Amino acid sequence: MKIPFAIAFACLLCATAQAQTTSTPPAIVEVSQATASKLAPSRWVPGSVVSRDDAKIASAEAGRLEFVAEVGTRVKAGERLAKLDDQALRLRREELLAELRRTEAKRALSQTQLERLRKLEASSAIARAQLDEAHATLETDGQTAARARAQLRQVEYDISQADVRAPFPGVVTERYAQRGEYLQIGANIVHFVDTGRIEARVQAPLALADKVRAGMQVNVRSGGVERAASVRAIVPVGDERARQFELRVGLDPEFALVGSAVEVALPETGTAAQVALAVPRDALVRRADRTYVMRVSGDNKAEPVTVTPGTSSGDFVEVQGALSIGDRLVVRGAERLSAGQAVSVRSGS
Repeated sequence: MKIPFAIAFACLLCATAQAQTTSTPPAIVEVSQATASKLAPSRWVPGSVVSRDDAKIASAEAGRLEFVAEVGTRVKAGERLAKLDDQALRLRREELLAELRRTEAKRALSQTQLERLRKLEASSAIARAQLDEAHATLETDGQTAARARAQLRQVEYDISQADVRAPFPGVVTERYAQRGEYLQIGANIVHFVDTGRIEARVQAPLALADKVRAGMQVNVRSGGVERAASVRAIVPVGDERARQFELRVGLDPEFALVGSAVEVALPETGTAAQVALAVPRDALVRRADRTYVMRVSGDNKAEPVTVTPGTSSGDFVEVQGALSIGDRLVVRGAERLSAGQAVSVRSGS
């Protein structure tokens, strides 16, 4: 009996597909184990990254702006941010220097005259009133010289203020004045931000105030990246309208940019953490309709297991599902695996 051509062709295709499946090499993956971890319930609250030093640098003197740093310029503490025309101040300094020299010379003459009169007093050749007048003249000349020195120091200070220096290291983020403009005292010149000392400013519900303390470790996430950080300070004053309080969390400058949005995990209870089944965060595969992990069976086959994520702490997330402690879970390559697919566990994982 002859086999119809269509059936024979279909059998050939099945055999070819089976051969190709058999010849497909196992997918190389990295695995980690499900563990029992102590995880405490927490609430993610929003925050913003701010700099601990953020200032609008203003002019302490009036004058024409000769130089201002470009936007994006990084400046060390003490380096120049802007420079005002100080020619009038320097001329005033020369005038005061001449005045100081004149008053000091006059005082020196008064001192000489007083000493001469003292010698004559011993022989009763002068009246006592002349000696008193010489004393008064010397004192007046001394006060005049002291006033001139104070005025000179004031002008030198004004000259130094015309050279605007950075009070801390940072970067120029905005210029409020351009070269050639005439500035009055107190006019803003640049917006200057220290990007090396940043922190998260968080507004949290008052209900969590007694659960948070300065120095405690919390988790911060931004752009899919999560890191541990320390609470630097808590502002012990709540907002009566928003029912929130503020806390500051120190951050690594490389974690996020100033102005970035972040989330901070704050403990919801003051009780000790409970032991729960936890899996590495990288093992979770999130889809629109479900979240699952890929478990590696004893014969190195991929098995999808649906789970329900719960509390997270660091790199681990509490889950509920058909898992057991010690199960091998794929942490690298799970997204491209299908049920029953053969896998090869990378050595060292």
